[in-house]
Amino acid sequence: MAAEWRPVRQSRTHELVLERIEEQVVAGELKAGDRLPPERELAPVLGVSRSALREALRVLETIGVLVAHAGRGPDAGARIVRNPDDALGRLLRLHVALGSYNLHDVLEARVVLERSSFEAAATHASAEDLAEAEETLRRMQEPDVTVPEFNDLDTSFHVQIARSSGNQLTSTLTSAVRESVRPLILQALEAAEDWPATAAALNAEHTALLTLVREGDGPAAADLAEQHIRGFHGTLVPDTPPSPADENPSPAGAPSSPAGD
Repeated sequence: MAAEWRPVRQSRTHELVLERIEEQVVAGELKAGDRLPPERELAPVLGVSRSALREALRVLETIGVLVAHAGRGPDAGARIVRNPDDALGRLLRLHVALGSYNLHDVLEARVVLERSSFEAAATHASAEDLAEAEETLRRMQEPDVTVPEFNDLDTSFHVQIARSSGNQLTSTLTSAVRESVRPLILQALEAAEDWPATAAALNAEHTALLTLVREGDGPAAADLAEQHIRGFHGTLVPDTPPSPADENPSPAGAPSSPAGD
């Protein structure tokens, strides 16, 4: 059934447009895959300017619920999508950089999420999931892999395990938290005094984690995942968590000698 559009109030127009579109989604009138009417049709129906409508659509695109294609043809226009991973990762990365969340809190959140992911993956991961993760590890072990490539593959491995856990929300949150510290992890990897040794140690831990998941040993996989994360991510975090009164608005810099992932 076609969505029913009604004019919105003129004050703070683009926010009211957002509210109207959200109403349509919550009511089930708009679903993933549905296309919005063209701007030239939707703006007058809502009683707003096309510039206000475009501003609202840009916000929706930023938060991962809409994709817009310019031009003409069957792919042109705005379409409702479900793409929370990139949007949440970008948002959380900015807030970590701004100091909205300190690195100690990010570390603890990551430990909770990934313990759950690895334990559940040991039960729910399919053969295809395991093969994908194994291919990622194979690429990480190539002798000519660069540090940025290694960091990207490292992120992919952890996100793949989360996706294989059977819990989509856990997967999305794990991806967002891992993305939020990707720049800091990259800095720490690049600062490693002995990169080949660091890479070998991380690869050994990743391989052991995948083996435990493959064997279905969820508790052991969860314990090793926590050890693995604290071993590297923990080096980015001060020993004493900052108090709200004296917390630095910017996250701590990367260590000069990372010890793990």
